[in-house]
Amino acid sequence: MAELTIGNRKVGDGHPVFVIAEIGINHNGSMEVAKKLIEGAALAGCDAVKFQKRTPELCVPKDQRDIERDTPWGRMKYIDYRYKVEFGRDEYLEIDRYCREKGILWFASCWDEDSVDFMEQFNPPCYKGASASLTDLGLLKKTKATGRPLAISTGMSTMEEVEKAITELGRDNLMIAHTNSTYPCPIEELNLRMITTYKSLFPEVPIGYSGHEVGLSTTWAAVALGAAFVERHVTLDRAMWGSDQAASVEISGMSRLVSNIRDIEKALGDGVKRVYEGEAAARKKLRRS
Repeated sequence: MAELTIGNRKVGDGHPVFVIAEIGINHNGSMEVAKKLIEGAALAGCDAVKFQKRTPELCVPKDQRDIERDTPWGRMKYIDYRYKVEFGRDEYLEIDRYCREKGILWFASCWDEDSVDFMEQFNPPCYKGASASLTDLGLLKKTKATGRPLAISTGMSTMEEVEKAITELGRDNLMIAHTNSTYPCPIEELNLRMITTYKSLFPEVPIGYSGHEVGLSTTWAAVALGAAFVERHVTLDRAMWGSDQAASVEISGMSRLVSNIRDIEKALGDGVKRVYEGEAAARKKLRRS
């Protein structure tokens, strides 16, 4: 059976879907916004929130650092913008405290090896490897070496790249997220049946779904197809400034997402045919023999 433990939760076959609200960089460098997103995700019933952690001088290519762009703080170099939206130790200490207060887990996608070292001080329950990092085996191996569960996203990747990453990392303490890395993703390119493909190829690994589409129905479909965990970006307002906001779900939508996931779990049942108590009267009245 595909199963592992994140915090105090079992994740995998036969367990409730683990729902992750990705805050990412939708906080735009504001602790106030981050806290509102944490609180909203907790109230919606999500199991965890996820951030993104980068060391800008390692993650921003040299030829892009001095390119100017418009930001909420005015026009500035891209490298300066990246620093603006990065939280440091003090901010993450407050995030850790606030998540404990709200009763929700938190972790991060680390985009470079220094960021893994940084995040380790907070004892996160797991890590996520972004789709962009699937071929960065040095980063993924360092993350996996922490001994914490690692979820890898498989967007923008060939099957050969996915298989190579899994071979290098090993299947223990690993989760695989099917995703498409277009923001927002056209419905016809979601290819949700990859969830069942991954489940057949890697039966001992919990398989999940990270969605970047507009709307919720396709994420519910992923659950019906057997996703053990789901992740959607969360925002206070899809019209807010930021590259991920339009492909995100507002707090009210997160509440509907989680509520309906729990209904779907109940409705799926165990696949064993039985006559239910509520059918007894109809059976007695309508059966002729």
